[in-house]
Amino acid sequence: MSMNSGGAGIRETNEEFVREAQRLVPHLYEAKVYPQQVVEAVRDEQAFQGWRTQHAEDIDSWKERSYGKDDSFILDFGDHHVGYLTLGLKSVGSPQDAPLRLKLIFGEMPCEVAESFDTYDGWLSRAWLQEEIVNVDVLPAVLKLPRRYCFRYLKIVVVDTSRKYTVAFTDIHCTTVTSGDVTRIPPLPEGTAEAWTTMDRIGIKTLQDCMQTVFEDGPKRDRRLWIGDLRLQALANYVTFGNNDLVKRCLYMFGGMTLNGGKVGACVFETPQPLVDDTLLYDYSLFFVATLYDYYNATKDRRALEELWPVAWRQIETALERLDERSVVRDDPSWWCFVDWHPDLNKQAPAQAVLIYAIRRGLALARELGLAEQAAVLERKLEEVTTAAKTLLWDEEKGFFVSGADRQVSWASQIWMVLADVLTAEENAALLDRLFAESPDIRIRTPYMYHHLVEALFLCGKKEQAIEQLRLYWGGMVKAGADTFFEVYQPEDELLSPYGSHLINSYCHAWSCTPTYFIRTYIAQG
Repeated sequence: MSMNSGGAGIRETNEEFVREAQRLVPHLYEAKVYPQQVVEAVRDEQAFQGWRTQHAEDIDSWKERSYGKDDSFILDFGDHHVGYLTLGLKSVGSPQDAPLRLKLIFGEMPCEVAESFDTYDGWLSRAWLQEEIVNVDVLPAVLKLPRRYCFRYLKIVVVDTSRKYTVAFTDIHCTTVTSGDVTRIPPLPEGTAEAWTTMDRIGIKTLQDCMQTVFEDGPKRDRRLWIGDLRLQALANYVTFGNNDLVKRCLYMFGGMTLNGGKVGACVFETPQPLVDDTLLYDYSLFFVATLYDYYNATKDRRALEELWPVAWRQIETALERLDERSVVRDDPSWWCFVDWHPDLNKQAPAQAVLIYAIRRGLALARELGLAEQAAVLERKLEEVTTAAKTLLWDEEKGFFVSGADRQVSWASQIWMVLADVLTAEENAALLDRLFAESPDIRIRTPYMYHHLVEALFLCGKKEQAIEQLRLYWGGMVKAGADTFFEVYQPEDELLSPYGSHLINSYCHAWSCTPTYFIRTYIAQG
């Protein structure tokens, strides 16, 4: 995810929490990976985004040739990787009488090595596009690029040598990095269907490549810790890598660096020193409560719960300040709430539901800690905001929750109200049936929101329908050739981007990793 500044004001720091987070910096596992084949990008209207790759030359052909001005080739490393590139180079012919200039283009998907980045017109910084110009004054040389890249495909363009020499490549490899230890992943039960083992593998690879010194949202872009992504990554981590200290590190980073009034920011930076961004999102701040709740249930880490509870409590306090006199979240365009990447989505009803969802989990934690006074406050507030949702946001005639002055009916509003348990179990199931039958126009736009739909279906006992959504949606990405799951995916619009260009989209994105969570929690266990 990428957003502009939310103008959230003064930063506040708890140095002890930041030190605890720094103590938990994980070990990074490294591995050398080599290209598997030389390919060419081919225009194919039947392929995802209109491009596919096909075998062009034997894998060692690049070692046997030398290249001059304007020569190029594309290497396929066979899978998605995150790491550091090394090139071995030597001159061929006369002595090197001019610098070697190379252009390196890294692509997660074929479109990135097929389409010119010069056509990019999105609103995010072009600097996120993975291309480099490198100049080498003296050959032979071993060039170790300092920047970390995220790719399957590497296109090498020889911009120039001179008339007297060409360049040959003696070595090309990537040193991959991740804090995810694959030896800790429990195997799926024998007999698990191949479709699920494939989806599980891709989900795990997505999570693994986002597991660095924090849970990144995407290793291509933005390469930092967002709390909405963290919450879902943590769920997948608990049933796979079990790197619970990494979740703990992220919680202490968010808890140790807050914005004015103790609000948890939407994302934090690690370098050059830990720093909370100035982006504030209503729902993301509340997800600190939910992430702490999930972490405690997974680890029973009492000390962390006791230390971080005041941060969680503060998120509920500040969220309640946005209620009007009716106990409904104010529908105010000046405040930010994410929910989903949909330009027409009204956020009032889903924000109300996320508040209820967080209060329920905060109440459970307060009771666990024996905090009777705070638990009593949360019980009272839970009753108030739930009653307000049922009486003021429910439209009996439409049979849906409505949002905003225009009483918008969206998928997101219904899904979040189900997850918040505003209605009874039977009413929730009926609401989901109605949602699919009538299919409101304000639909789901991202894997992030699809996760919540699938979760709602499983929680309502609609296992077959949940499985169908996994097969249709994430299975669609598998058919599209995904090595890792994408940030944005709409089968009817393969070039969809919230940023103005599909070239800037992340094709390995944290919030898309949760099929492994669903498979291991609801499907492979029977």
